[in-house]
Amino acid sequence: MGTLILVSLGDGVVAGVLLKRSKAEGAGWMVTTSGWAFTVMAGVFVSILCGSNDAFLNPAVTLGFAVSSGDFAKLGPYIVAQLAGAFLGATLVWLHFLPHWKETPDQGLKLAVFCTAPAIRNFAGNLIIEIIGTFVLVFVVGAIYSKAVATPGPAAGLGPYLVACLVWGIGLSLGGTTGYAINPARDLGPRLAHAALPIAGKGSSDWGYASVPVMGPLMGAAWGLLLRAIG
Repeated sequence: MGTLILVSLGDGVVAGVLLKRSKAEGAGWMVTTSGWAFTVMAGVFVSILCGSNDAFLNPAVTLGFAVSSGDFAKLGPYIVAQLAGAFLGATLVWLHFLPHWKETPDQGLKLAVFCTAPAIRNFAGNLIIEIIGTFVLVFVVGAIYSKAVATPGPAAGLGPYLVACLVWGIGLSLGGTTGYAINPARDLGPRLAHAALPIAGKGSSDWGYASVPVMGPLMGAAWGLLLRAIG
């Protein structure tokens, strides 16, 4: 449920900015990054409400915590749930903007609603970008919830707001290169939805790039947690 909310609102803001005849059309990068920040906060709270205190919403984070703790019991179920939530969230976006797909002739814009693509296509460079973005995400989230910060610092319930601010900052500072997937489920689930749904006038789902927003976040999360452990 958390990842469903994450993707439905996150892909929804992208759809509003990119699709033709939306009232938000052309609103720009600030609106996109702000929308994604708010939806992270919403997804975390929904996940907690529905019974998951972990509220990872992100297979890269789930894998990282499994490796660091040595407990892999939640890894499989969480990743399946995250991907399913992302797929369903993207499906809701398709339904919500149903009349706008036909009005939008650019196939690239339609795909961009669902998943990321690089501004400059370079496999190694794009992979490094996703590694760095996810490293920053995991490392700073660890700092936000660390005992050193939490003991004198954020009041109970404030963590999700701070994580939302972090995601906003990553989008503004590092996101203009690849669209900052920083989450395999956020990219792969909607990409699968793009491939499966009868979207009017859609093109390729760009599977040649799809491995980058999966591998990069997984590697970045692992290194972020490793550095935290060393620290």
